[in-house]
Amino acid sequence: MSNSQAGTKSIGNRLWKIITSPSRMMLTVGAVVILVSLVRQFTGVDDITSPGATGATIRFTIPILMAGLGGLWAERSGVINIGLEGMMILGTWFGAWFGFLYGPWVGIFAGAIGGAIAGLLHAVLTVRVGIDQAVSGLAINLLGAGTARFLSGVFFIGKGGDVNISPQVNSTGSFTVPGLSPFLTSLAHRHILVISDIAGVSAGLVTKINWASLVMFLALPLTAWILWKTRFGLRMRFCGENPVAAESLGVNVYRTRFIALAVSGGLAGLGGAYISIVSTGNYLEGQTAGRGYIGLAAVIFGNWTPAGVLGGSVLFGLTDALRVRQSTSVHALLLIVISLAAVYSLTKLRKKDWKGFIINIAIAGLVLAYYMINKVVPDEFVTFFPNLTTILVLAFLSQRLRPPAMAGAPYRKGEEG
Repeated sequence: MSNSQAGTKSIGNRLWKIITSPSRMMLTVGAVVILVSLVRQFTGVDDITSPGATGATIRFTIPILMAGLGGLWAERSGVINIGLEGMMILGTWFGAWFGFLYGPWVGIFAGAIGGAIAGLLHAVLTVRVGIDQAVSGLAINLLGAGTARFLSGVFFIGKGGDVNISPQVNSTGSFTVPGLSPFLTSLAHRHILVISDIAGVSAGLVTKINWASLVMFLALPLTAWILWKTRFGLRMRFCGENPVAAESLGVNVYRTRFIALAVSGGLAGLGGAYISIVSTGNYLEGQTAGRGYIGLAAVIFGNWTPAGVLGGSVLFGLTDALRVRQSTSVHALLLIVISLAAVYSLTKLRKKDWKGFIINIAIAGLVLAYYMINKVVPDEFVTFFPNLTTILVLAFLSQRLRPPAMAGAPYRKGEEG
């Protein structure tokens, strides 16, 4: 093993220990909170931890979380679902149209059905017919976009919409926790170090929260319970690890994968319906904006676990939320990158790792120079940040990532794999 490979593996091992150890994770989160609070105080950019930024993060996180959970269901059963984007697109269309006709909650249910139908089609093509899973997923994406455009031309024109936009859909409504929300909001506006930051984030969790956000978030603990606490979940994960052995023990691999892909598509469809009903209030062509693919990135980031998918979804949702709010927020967060690089360089210096020390100091210096010269960060970089994060995760944690052993591998009933 070369020195660079050994160094990468060492970094990955240390990061993995931090991520997986509850005590280390709590200390890390506490340190990040203090650092963010200091940055807010120094820069005066209060939107970093404001209730509004938290609310926006929730709205951007939910669709990615739904797509990520959909990818988790599919890959845990042994099937890669690249078609999440197309399933989300169908969810946006069905959600908007049926929401316009019968109300938002019916629209959300219809969005889930639309995504589930696409999931079943993916199951037929990959599980029954045996088409390559990546090819089938790409076909679902193209079919979803084409079907939505065709249906828009048929149903939206003359009803207050057009070929690429639907009529307006009513929202599902929101709620605010009385007493608690005003108290936390007022505490956030006092700009007390750390306390106001925690209060600001907490206020965003109890102020004007859409009911659909709360309902869809329940899919996370429900998924965790089904996949890790029920007999069906055990069988489904077994199908993803060793379908031949599962079949020999009496598990119907085909039926299990059909169910998993239907649920996968349904979850992605829910995410799409959330976008068209809650986020925008109508269907707009292209409004999913690649969130199906980002959902797959969240699955990888989360190491194929529900909690990890949530962490990745929040991270990616936060970048989107900051992009549409104050451009100065992302610029201020560069100070966090500078601080982390500087601290890490000190650990290298303590270990007399001169090469690592020079590299990290150089990174901190370059980011600091960029921070001093520029007042804003281009939106293009903020949009690319989820992709960059996924690349970094694959680079530093690849030794610890453990996808289902047979995810993506073809399987035919009665054959020895």
